[in-house]
Amino acid sequence: MTIKHLKVVDTERCVGCQNCMFACVRAFGEVGLAKSRIFVRSAGGMERGFVVIVCRACENPPCAAVCPTNALTPRKGGGVRLNLSKCIGCGNCKRACIIGCVFWDEASNKPMICIQCGYCANFCPHGVLSVERIEEPDDCESDENSVESIGSIESVKSVERVASGESGAGKTETETEAKEGVSVHA
Repeated sequence: MTIKHLKVVDTERCVGCQNCMFACVRAFGEVGLAKSRIFVRSAGGMERGFVVIVCRACENPPCAAVCPTNALTPRKGGGVRLNLSKCIGCGNCKRACIIGCVFWDEASNKPMICIQCGYCANFCPHGVLSVERIEEPDDCESDENSVESIGSIESVKSVERVASGESGAGKTETETEAKEGVSVHA
């Protein structure tokens, strides 16, 4: 099984275009930047550069350790899986994350956490982001069994196909967008 980790390669290259944020939101069938699972902000003015905040796939994630309902569970190889149906919206995970990459959906009162699909890296024009693929033994549990943060397994696979470039030359659809008849042009 291949486990993917999103990596911030070089923040010095970041120009703050927020293409990664727009791509993330689009991959989840949303619009605007409020539901992005990656965040780019100024480090204190244009001359000081930008900060890229995204889940670093901790081996022992503190966000999962403080979850009272086990809605967040550690993912093999680092990071977490989110089961929204178990989440009570307590916010412990957001407060526990040492780098501030547990974002919050105010409308649903639930966390939004990067699933390490790498879709955003495809849209970074300056090589700030990359996806590292790590081969794990076949006896590792698949992430497909408990990914509920963005909907059905088919939509997760769709996001992953888009992220890996398997869905064709430039034109892809996520399950949500296919239902709505909206095409995404990468």
